Amino acid sequence: MKAKPDIRLIGALLAVAIVWGTTYLGIRVAVSTIPPWFVTAMRKTIAALILIIVLYRKKELKWIGWPALRRQILLSTLMVIIANGMTTVAEQTVPSGLTSLLNALNPIVVFIGSVVIGLQKPTLKGFIGVLIGFAGVAFIFRDGFGDLFDPGYRSGITCIAIAITGWATGTIYIKKYTHQSSNIFLDLCYQFGFAAIIQFILALIFSPQADPSSWSLSSLGAVVYLGVFGSIIGYVCYNYALKKVTATEVSILSYFNTIIALFLGWLILNETITYDLLIATVLIISGVFITNYKKKEIATSKT
Repeated sequence: MKAKPDIRLIGALLAVAIVWGTTYLGIRVAVSTIPPWFVTAMRKTIAALILIIVLYRKKELKWIGWPALRRQILLSTLMVIIANGMTTVAEQTVPSGLTSLLNALNPIVVFIGSVVIGLQKPTLKGFIGVLIGFAGVAFIFRDGFGDLFDPGYRSGITCIAIAITGWATGTIYIKKYTHQSSNIFLDLCYQFGFAAIIQFILALIFSPQADPSSWSLSSLGAVVYLGVFGSIIGYVCYNYALKKVTATEVSILSYFNTIIALFLGWLILNETITYDLLIATVLIISGVFITNYKKKEIATSKT
């Protein structure tokens, strides 16, 4: 008798792919009228407040201690303030689809960093994956680096590079100093709360003359969407899926994030999709898949 499909798991996996795929579109819409640091600060504030309410109602809102707080501050700085913040800044001048595609290089950068510090052994498969992934980047810029002479575009690409570095560093730190959290949502609450404070300070520094009256309803709606769906719903579904299947299996589905982001950027924002960009997408996703693919071990039982 065939086992019934796990509808909740399927829904969670689809949510991871779709929700996180739409966040790049959401960011692009949000920064069209709202300064980027205000976007990410408000997004994290919304997410933190939701988590505070949920944790309080479940009687799980508590002090985590100074050692744990230092860990959450470090992860928040690398993966939320730097990675998410700089990605948001980048989307002022870089199309959402291209931003998503370049961010898809994260697992490859994590692999390279892990090999460099001795956390992971170099493999032929990994080397091939890295070459294929960066061949994709070469396709993006194969007509020359003329666009990089545009200060805005150059600044955006630089911000994406910083964002990738922040995320990869945080990921490597987690891999090296494995710590099983007793309450991932409590950790996220501290991370989002700290990030919101720092990002509001950055917003006031970089956009002191910001005029909230000029912020459009569509941009404000995008911020709310990013806070509720991008930061909460997406992560809840991801965490649920991890309890049912391996992290590798979840990450394979999340490769659709890039495809969704490219499609939505083309459909809604009229972003141009060239043949070079399509080839780059295939190469980068293939490179990431090859680098991270692991054969499933077949369990044998004694009879």
